[in-house]
Amino acid sequence: MVQIMEEFLSPRDACRVLGVSYITLWRWIREGRIRVIRSPSGRYLIPRSEIERLKGEERLTEKVRAVIYARVSSNKQKEQGDLDRQVELLRKYANENGYVIVDIIADVGSGLKEERKGLKKLLKMVSEKRVDVVLITYRDRLTRFGYGYLQFFFEKHGVRIEEVLHEEREPLEELIEDFLSIIVSFAGKIYGRRSHKVKELVEHNKRFLQETLAASVNEMLKEKR
Repeated sequence: MVQIMEEFLSPRDACRVLGVSYITLWRWIREGRIRVIRSPSGRYLIPRSEIERLKGEERLTEKVRAVIYARVSSNKQKEQGDLDRQVELLRKYANENGYVIVDIIADVGSGLKEERKGLKKLLKMVSEKRVDVVLITYRDRLTRFGYGYLQFFFEKHGVRIEEVLHEEREPLEELIEDFLSIIVSFAGKIYGRRSHKVKELVEHNKRFLQETLAASVNEMLKEKR
């Protein structure tokens, strides 16, 4: 009897044959949808038989429903095109991965603010299971604090978050606005939000933060030189 040797493909070749993204392939591996083996050198290999099995499944043709979520802290950043650049980058990523964009949500407001109109809309879509993946450039676009809670909530509804860029270079203006939001929140509880003491505190800290952060950036630039 002639023994037929199994053929194995690398993850990259498997993606090419299946016509799916690298992220999708690894998700299938994690979910146990596709069987893989480890070579003696530790590399992942996919049996050709698994590729053929998946190619025959109707589920392979299902489209992933994606929502693009973009955010900037101020109208000034929006006018400078920061919001449009985020959306365009995420749109390109979705198209490259074969996702169907079901909505584009754009927010203008601090990442510390919970009452964002766009964020509320996104949470509603997730809870109603109208989306499979949420695309963001950086996790801070979704929220400044408590990202893990949102991620847990999304996963419980079968939705994953894909962070496209992973590392952000914050504009000084945005950092200052978020710091001031924290100050206003705590000071307002002590003095009342309309108190002149709150206004004085905000103005004082705004000047301090601008000077301190500017000095820090200049110091970092000197070190790089």
